[in-house]
Amino acid sequence: MQAKKRYLLVSFGACLLLLFYLGGARFRLSPSNLSSSLSTDHLRHDLVPIRRHWPAWKNLLNSYFSSEDGRNDEEEATHLGLNPGLSPRQKRAIKANVYKNRKCRMETCFDSSLCQGNGLKVYIYPLQKGEKISEGYQKILTTIEDSRYYTSDPRQACLFVLSIDTLDRDQLSFQYVHNVKAKIQSLPLWNDGRNHLIFNLYSGTWPDYTEDLGFDIGQAMLAKASIGMDNFRSNFDVSIPLFSKEHAQKGGERGWLLYNNVPPTRKYLLVFKGKRYLTGIGSETRNALYHVHNGEDIILLTTCKHGKDWEKHKDVRCDKDNEEYEKFEYQELLHNSSFCLVPRGRRLGSFRFLEALQAACIPVLLSNGWELPFSEIIDWNKAAIIGDERLLLQIPSITRSIRHEKIMALRQQTQFLWDAYFSSAKKIVLTTLEIIHDRIYSHIARNQFIWNKPPGGLYMLPQYSTNLAALPFYYLSLGISPSEEFTAVIQAVSPLLTQSQPIVKLILAVSRSKYCKQIVVLWNCDRPLPAKNKWPSTAVPITVIEGESKSMSNRFFPYSVIQTDAILSLDEDTVLSNNEVDFAFIVWHSFPDRIVGYPARSHYWDSSKGRWGYTSKWTNEYSMVLTGAAFYHRYYHYLYSYYLPASLHNMIDQMSNCEDILMNFLVSAITKLPPVKVTQKKQYKETMMQQGSKTSRWADPDHFAQRQTCMNTFAGWFGFMPLIHSQMRLDPILFKDQVSILRKKYREIERL
Repeated sequence: MQAKKRYLLVSFGACLLLLFYLGGARFRLSPSNLSSSLSTDHLRHDLVPIRRHWPAWKNLLNSYFSSEDGRNDEEEATHLGLNPGLSPRQKRAIKANVYKNRKCRMETCFDSSLCQGNGLKVYIYPLQKGEKISEGYQKILTTIEDSRYYTSDPRQACLFVLSIDTLDRDQLSFQYVHNVKAKIQSLPLWNDGRNHLIFNLYSGTWPDYTEDLGFDIGQAMLAKASIGMDNFRSNFDVSIPLFSKEHAQKGGERGWLLYNNVPPTRKYLLVFKGKRYLTGIGSETRNALYHVHNGEDIILLTTCKHGKDWEKHKDVRCDKDNEEYEKFEYQELLHNSSFCLVPRGRRLGSFRFLEALQAACIPVLLSNGWELPFSEIIDWNKAAIIGDERLLLQIPSITRSIRHEKIMALRQQTQFLWDAYFSSAKKIVLTTLEIIHDRIYSHIARNQFIWNKPPGGLYMLPQYSTNLAALPFYYLSLGISPSEEFTAVIQAVSPLLTQSQPIVKLILAVSRSKYCKQIVVLWNCDRPLPAKNKWPSTAVPITVIEGESKSMSNRFFPYSVIQTDAILSLDEDTVLSNNEVDFAFIVWHSFPDRIVGYPARSHYWDSSKGRWGYTSKWTNEYSMVLTGAAFYHRYYHYLYSYYLPASLHNMIDQMSNCEDILMNFLVSAITKLPPVKVTQKKQYKETMMQQGSKTSRWADPDHFAQRQTCMNTFAGWFGFMPLIHSQMRLDPILFKDQVSILRKKYREIERL
């Protein structure tokens, strides 16, 4: 009996276990409904399934940290460059000032409606009596005043710039301006900084060098050097490079790759020469450079010998470092190294950055958290090696692993970026304004391809077109060619009296070209416009445009009637055959970004007078092709009219001279290339040079002297001499060869 009971109890227990095992499957939860099931209040803990692979929980609780990225107070202080020894109250005060209005964006802190009527116009507050500004800040203000964006009327402006010098906000600096807060608050248009732009190079002071400017910037935009990623307000602030007061106002020195472009590797692999900080922020990386220095192909030199009391803090390595430091000349290292180390200094940015760019020495950046200059538009991966301060010992192996072709590509990009955006204060400021312009007018903003390809974003005016195929610089990159037709634009300054005049013969000759689509005559004569029946009958349409003002600059105005990529610019007295026109157009088709034509001139440096000279002597060398008979892309009409300042236009219109020289300056400045001269007849006939012609500007004895003056005025505005000499002349195949004339395509060229 007892055995039977035990048998029943065991059986009953086994059934219960089986039932529990099978029934428990209903309580197992799938991954898809786990999170929703956990949120129900009636879920019991004994119903939670047994899982070996737990789901990854994310953001179940808000962070208790006050900082947005979850760092504790000590980590946050280090990240901001704060002294960990500061009291919590001091840290909070500094962070509150730095982070104030940190969420500002163009959509929230900038009133773009002010830019709708007149476009982007910049107003500079008048300098208050007794106020002084630094040389560097004066360069910035001068650049803005000389730009096409400047206005002296605050009612037309949508961007305001302070006349108060805010470049150096280091309280220990002799250029530090006191009472900035009170001065700014007194400005009538301040409006909490809305639509204002503040420039700054140095912020903070010993020992922390924070990014605090010492005053409340409100909703103003910052164009700041050494700005950290955490403080940088994306799509609002602009990161600019740190540049010295000796940095050129305009033009600037050219990059060094022109003189040292091969071989791709140089004597040294990696170099650096600079200060070593014994205490304070910025000392960690520079103090560790001696671990990488090998004295052979890696030369990393530091010196402790700076500051008033450096000897008080000197360590055991100082004497040896100082001795080694004096053995190498800095410029020699720059010229002969493939890579240049750019570690952070007291602040995130360093003068070494621009020095490396100019020297075609590929920058190796070691500055964690630095928002690189113009990072919004520039792809720095194509011009620099962006490292990590914590991985300093890996830098030699990284640089050694880079292929020669990659080194050459990086080096070439450093030269383009230096010349396009960094070689002068003018280019730095204009790039800043163009970035703001693209934010305001985002529908026509230039893309990164334009900013990172020659000639760069400053020469590409988006109001002209947002289509890259409409510009002469990108045909090769896009794999396309310009259209095979041109528009002839003839400058008419003499009355049309007979059908035997040179302008009539010129129209007939040009119209016979198979590439001519239309002829446009610019009537700049004081006499009334001739009747339609006075013009010759041609196979192509003739459009006559009478300018409201009879100015020389009108010949380069972007008239809407001109629809072809190519323009043939002609003086009314030019003598050309249709063969010469056809050949010149074929040559231009291969060089669409340059001026291609017949009459050539040259420039030279007159050392006795210390100025540039202009010559019309026929030599084997030239630097200009006059627009009296030349092809070029129609985009240059737009640049001539809207990129060049009104002061140069007024000068040309007053003298009725030099417009052709200015066009050559403009094109050569953009392309960094000379024009192209093509074959012309034995003597280029210029009727206007006949002294008996009363309407001839060539008959004016002051004409040549004016052109000398123009050369120097234009060079002064550009900041350098953009014209480049060339000895290349392109002739037709079999030109002057002793073969039958029937075998030659352009036969008339030799007969003339």
